[in-house]
Amino acid sequence: MLRTIFFYMCFFPWTALVAICGTPFSLFSPDYMHNCARLWGVVSLRLAGMRLEVEGQEYLPAPDQPVIFVGNHQSNFDILSYFAGLPLQFRWMAKAELFRVPFFGLAMRRSGYIAIERSDRRKAMQSIMVAAERIRSGTSVVIFPEGTRSADGRLQEFKKGGFLIALKAQVPIVPVVINGSSQVMAKGDLKFRSGTIRFRILPQIETAGLTNKDSDALMTQVRNAIAENLDKECPDATVC
Repeated sequence: MLRTIFFYMCFFPWTALVAICGTPFSLFSPDYMHNCARLWGVVSLRLAGMRLEVEGQEYLPAPDQPVIFVGNHQSNFDILSYFAGLPLQFRWMAKAELFRVPFFGLAMRRSGYIAIERSDRRKAMQSIMVAAERIRSGTSVVIFPEGTRSADGRLQEFKKGGFLIALKAQVPIVPVVINGSSQVMAKGDLKFRSGTIRFRILPQIETAGLTNKDSDALMTQVRNAIAENLDKECPDATVC
């Protein structure tokens, strides 16, 4: 409990400091804001007493190759783990509602994050096209295809939108598996306990030459790759 109190007392001022200091630099390039966010992720994990183990760095793309990182989502610590675990430039794809939050939305826009509309089908398709063009132009992105954090650690069903974007952009998908984050902090719980989070990068899955007709098969292939690398001691390898 003392660790949790200490973390929040430090985390919120630290987050505000990074946002305030990083936003002016984003006027020159969103890359500067992302570098501030990477530092934010590393320091925040240390404040929480978390140890991050990263595997599969050999599967990271070349600096000039855009990809879509697709991963499971169990805890708020997943976001910190991505910033600390991926030593490259990337952007988040997030629901459009978050971009309307005062100041937070401004920081997201200045960072070059991509808004995805979910409430209106026409707007959703437009945002998919915009996202695909951004990725084709050289921007790697991260998506959580489950759409939200898992309540019990089990791998949920995937939503198709991110895979349609990958097919439109014709860029590889890099599956990412996070083990341990649901054990240190469950969804809906403010308390956490220090522990180890294992961040595993898997081999790329190509989309070149595939069409929208292949979206279901592609989604199944990526989901199976993630499920197979979740902790084996858990039932059906779907709980971490």
